[in-house]
Amino acid sequence: MSPSAISRRTLIGGSLATLTLAACGSSSGGATAASGDPVKGGTLTYLEHQAYSTLYPPAGGFYPNGALVNNVTARLLHQKPDTLELEPWIATALPEINDDATQFTFTLRPDVTYSDGSALTAENVVKNFDLFGKGDPARKLTISEAINNYDHGEVVDDHTVCFHFSAPAPGFAQATSTINSGLLADSSLALDSDGFGPGNVATIIGAGPFVFESEKVGSQIVLKAREEYAWAPPSVSNQGRPYLDTVEIVIAGEDSVRIGSLVSGQGNIARQIEPQNEKQVEGAGISLLSAQTNGVNNGFFFRFRHPLLEDIRVRQALIAGIDRDEVLSSLYSKHYPEATSSLSKTALGYAGQTDAYVYDADRAASLLEAAGWVAGSDGIRAKDGTRLHLVVNEALPQPRSRDLVTLVAQQLKKIGVELELFQGDQAAQDTASNDLDTIQVRHSMVGRADYDVIKSQFSIKNRNVLLNADDAGNPVDAQLEDLLVQVASEPEAEARAAASAAVQKHLTDNAYVLPFFEEPQVYGVRKEVGGFAVESIGRPDFSGTWVAS
Repeated sequence: MSPSAISRRTLIGGSLATLTLAACGSSSGGATAASGDPVKGGTLTYLEHQAYSTLYPPAGGFYPNGALVNNVTARLLHQKPDTLELEPWIATALPEINDDATQFTFTLRPDVTYSDGSALTAENVVKNFDLFGKGDPARKLTISEAINNYDHGEVVDDHTVCFHFSAPAPGFAQATSTINSGLLADSSLALDSDGFGPGNVATIIGAGPFVFESEKVGSQIVLKAREEYAWAPPSVSNQGRPYLDTVEIVIAGEDSVRIGSLVSGQGNIARQIEPQNEKQVEGAGISLLSAQTNGVNNGFFFRFRHPLLEDIRVRQALIAGIDRDEVLSSLYSKHYPEATSSLSKTALGYAGQTDAYVYDADRAASLLEAAGWVAGSDGIRAKDGTRLHLVVNEALPQPRSRDLVTLVAQQLKKIGVELELFQGDQAAQDTASNDLDTIQVRHSMVGRADYDVIKSQFSIKNRNVLLNADDAGNPVDAQLEDLLVQVASEPEAEARAAASAAVQKHLTDNAYVLPFFEEPQVYGVRKEVGGFAVESIGRPDFSGTWVAS
């Protein structure tokens, strides 16, 4: 097979999934956004749900991080949000890929510079990916979860780079389009983990359409249009400098403050319009934009290594004892479709799990009784003196996580299971979620428009949401890890899809996951705003946005 043949089939293999994305991602209700010719100049005020934690691109998966990295950096390739097809950006064409997807060769544009004036060169691009692909433990900089099997980069000539992999890495081309691969100037690549943290935006130098102008830590960031920007992807309508002069990003964590500011006109766009606020926003004549995240669904992930969850019957009982229909109808809206697998229907590799998550409280009780859990005087079951008490994190980035956990706890109490919500800020949640003794049920999701997204969530080398590793770092469920490696390493799209389907079946057969819904990013966009867009998993793109006078 020729390199061009494998390149084309791998790089455009997601077109069927995106037909659903286009429907789910359309605006719904409210007033029509500004139309007509773009207006140049002015400031857009964007109301954000949470403060960012780092601007190191491989750690950009947290949406507040990714929103900034997406607008300040450029990437080798661009993924069209409406079709998921890849196209050139800093590269002049799609990469040449060898037959087993272990070598990717890119030709670079010669005219790109970073905002500090330094040239974006072949040497610089290799330096970026050698860091992102290998990490640097001494500086506490992690390997990108989007990159697998990386070996090294090679400068072929002044405008050509080749990346080499120790095993097939078919997802690498798409990885170069993600915010996790946002290209940085050499000065930024020299930073340590703290240098990428809050308070240091002046040191983050990218080649994207915006630059950082100022920061008030935890409350405000201002982006400024880069005057010299002239290398947008071909499909982007605005091929030059952003229309806006500045974007003022205001952190408004309280729903009442964020929604009130949007409705009153103090803000132009707000992210995370939660379901209970949708009617208020639409009633004010403000459009809702619901963009799917195309990845692992919002759900509960049962950590089977914990003694309380080792018995599959307990995990099966939890799934049978949770009424997802009540959860969705009580707490969410039409923008949150019920999940039918661990992956969203719009995700590459989706395989439906028919009848896997049926609510049946009687069956749940029978499973627990068969497993030896006996109800006590307060109704909570116990076995050998140990109560069936589980702790779940509060997923602060996810919509209505606390409300969801509260309702589910009420449902599980009816079958004799005590579910406790772990409370704390994002730092506390992150620390607790890595401790099996503290968190036994993880509430989570992850978005990425590639087959590798399922590996990102479950592999012991990535997010490891199930904590599927023993004290020596070896997988406890080795079959699951092997299947995840196949997803990331099979050169052909058909084989990757089959491996992804096998992972989803394995998760179902072992009762590791209860997915709730396909999580969107829901924005409120006032009528004076035109041209607002999102990238392939729902992060904001301000390069073509304007505000009508």
